[in-house]
Amino acid sequence: MLDVKFIRENPELVKQGLLNKNAKDIVDEVLELDEQRRSFIAKTEDLKAKKNQVSSQIPQMKKAGQDTTGVFAEMKRVGDEIALLDGQLRDVEDKLDNILRSTPNLAHSSVPVGATAEQNVEVRQWLPEGFSFTNDFKVLDHIELGKKHSILDFERGTKISGSGFPLYMGKGATLERSLINFMLDSHLNDHGYSEIFPPVLVNRESMKGTGQIPKMEEDMYFIEKDGLYPVPTAEVPITNIHRDEILAEKDLPIKYVGYSPCFRREAGSYGKDSKGFLRVHQFNKVEMVKFAKPDNSYDELEAMVKDAEDILKALKIPYRILLLCTGDLSFSAAKCYDIETWSPAENKWLEASSCSNFENFQARRANIRYRKEDKKLEFVHTLNGSGLATSRLMVSLLENYQTPEGKIIVPKVLQKYTGFDVIG
Repeated sequence: MLDVKFIRENPELVKQGLLNKNAKDIVDEVLELDEQRRSFIAKTEDLKAKKNQVSSQIPQMKKAGQDTTGVFAEMKRVGDEIALLDGQLRDVEDKLDNILRSTPNLAHSSVPVGATAEQNVEVRQWLPEGFSFTNDFKVLDHIELGKKHSILDFERGTKISGSGFPLYMGKGATLERSLINFMLDSHLNDHGYSEIFPPVLVNRESMKGTGQIPKMEEDMYFIEKDGLYPVPTAEVPITNIHRDEILAEKDLPIKYVGYSPCFRREAGSYGKDSKGFLRVHQFNKVEMVKFAKPDNSYDELEAMVKDAEDILKALKIPYRILLLCTGDLSFSAAKCYDIETWSPAENKWLEASSCSNFENFQARRANIRYRKEDKKLEFVHTLNGSGLATSRLMVSLLENYQTPEGKIIVPKVLQKYTGFDVIG
């Protein structure tokens, strides 16, 4: 959530930042409501001071035998006026809060300005030794490979739940579980994260805290009877671990990693690629979350990207890093890198991870602060990154590791988890 004080002091900067993010300009409306809010507060404080002053005179008046009827009448009038102003103040604050909660974060100055994904900037590529973008045999896609080896069954998944709910079978289920365990172990043992196994149902305050609500509410599943949401990402429950808490500066950065299934309605995705794993409503993801000091949160972002890259290098899967332009940034992100893996069958890059710095945007919404050495309180910066999502990563794994005979070689780093080295 943007800081009203920052908007008040930098109105033109905020207007340009919202324009760069293809967002509605709310600056003038916010400034008007903020002026009303401060006016109501000032009037209320003056009236309360007056009421207190008059109240302090009553004992002396009674002691002197003076009539206090008029004083009590004046106090009632002042009290009624205070109540009226308090109600008006609440209305203004509610309007202001609703606007701010629906307004996106501003992009960091290092983010390229652009309106669409076509203006994202490729930062680097990594290709395994001997890799080629062309194959000298007919490449099967992940759906064909899944059918050939009875490891994926999208048709039965649709029968059970509807489209977008994949069913892993036999060695496919083992491979998926092995991939998750490998990624968790790597982040724990090599990258210094602490493991979290979070709830997969969260309340509305948790969804508000990370910015999914109210802006993206239509993309979320909702269990109305219980008022709970299946998580769209483990970022939500893990970030909310410290909601309404004050952290110690010496403990920062705090680095968590956790696995969860993720659920998304993808209400705005009609017309996009939807076959197989390319767009699903349920998928698995290992998530990295950091709570960092503002002065080094961008160093922590670069380190987080490297942590995700290390997974792909170990798996020997070709990937590239994109720096997203302002118009393609998510609602809450100030800066974001996408990591895309190569699909030989689709002949294109597929997003498998996003690593973002939200600065204090989420921390303001969730009220997560830290106490500095000088005892002052400041909002932390929150970061998150997929480390990684398995669905599109599985596409790249199966397709890049297939042989001319149609078998699938299991990546060496996964073989101790799977117990087998080939499928087929």
